[in-house]
Amino acid sequence: MKFKKLSKTDIDVSLICLGTMTWGEQNSQEEAFSQMNYSVDAGINFFDTAELYAVPPKADTYTKTETMIGNWFQEKKNRDQIILATKISGPGPSWIRGGGKQYNEQSISEAIEGSLKRLQTDYIDLYQLHWPERTTNFFSKLGYKHDKKEDEWNSFESILTVLKKFVEQGKIRHIGLSNETPYGLSKYLNLSETLNLPRVVSVQNPYSLVNRTYEVGMAEISIRDQAGLLAYSPLGFGVLSGKYLNNQMPEGSRLKLYGSSFPRYQGTRTSRAVEEYFLIAKKHNLSLTQMSLAFVNQQEFVTSNIIGATTLDQLKENIDSINIDLSAEVLEEINIIHNENPNPAP
Repeated sequence: MKFKKLSKTDIDVSLICLGTMTWGEQNSQEEAFSQMNYSVDAGINFFDTAELYAVPPKADTYTKTETMIGNWFQEKKNRDQIILATKISGPGPSWIRGGGKQYNEQSISEAIEGSLKRLQTDYIDLYQLHWPERTTNFFSKLGYKHDKKEDEWNSFESILTVLKKFVEQGKIRHIGLSNETPYGLSKYLNLSETLNLPRVVSVQNPYSLVNRTYEVGMAEISIRDQAGLLAYSPLGFGVLSGKYLNNQMPEGSRLKLYGSSFPRYQGTRTSRAVEEYFLIAKKHNLSLTQMSLAFVNQQEFVTSNIIGATTLDQLKENIDSINIDLSAEVLEEINIIHNENPNPAP
């Protein structure tokens, strides 16, 4: 396994991070335990979860994933061996503290205490804001339009001030963002420096061969200010596994189960890009999955690549991408496709 520093901290995280969002929906606790066991044996020390999980979000699966991880810690007695990241949900789901604005002291306190209890731990290594409260671009939205009538949201300074209390209490070690923009990341970093507030150490945004929007604006900040990307959806909701090539729709697959909620992964531009990337992989004797993940692994601005799997075979193939270094020739061919058909599934 390869490791990188988590920003300016003394924490080394594995370049492959174990994603967990299917546990409690597509995966049972037994399967979750098997994935965690295999991942640790393969050298992974970094797990990512959220109070919202399992996905897709539902009232009856909310918090299930954290509970499974907590049960595994209780059985294995190895909490100190894992760098654990979780997230507080943003506004929206009515079953999570009423669904309103979430980044106030009361909601943050309830969220942290709830996660600690479910995860059966007394500290969280990386605590992330799952998505912004303000009206901005995230979850595939492009083209910012300012809403002058948007509801009041908790200020960047007030959020950092609240989180500082929990850092000082030792309940969270570091803070991160998710689904953020250059504006948001820059504001948080500037305020932490000028007001001596906790510093953002990471940003968890989507990044893959079919969505390289992070390279525009965010990547430079990640490198210059050492707030690296934790890349989620590196296989583009599974389309970069190749399982949907030639209009296939396997039973039990995410697009088969939930595709109506994610139309961007089924558009003609996405399908064309996947087919062309598949041909590159085939030409160089690579699987499309491993080429796609290796591309993410090799980016300087990436701190860790969050993989997700519903089977152990998928997990093994994903983790094995760590052993692949894409040549300059492969990268050049990838960029030709990207330049002709950029970001078909943002």
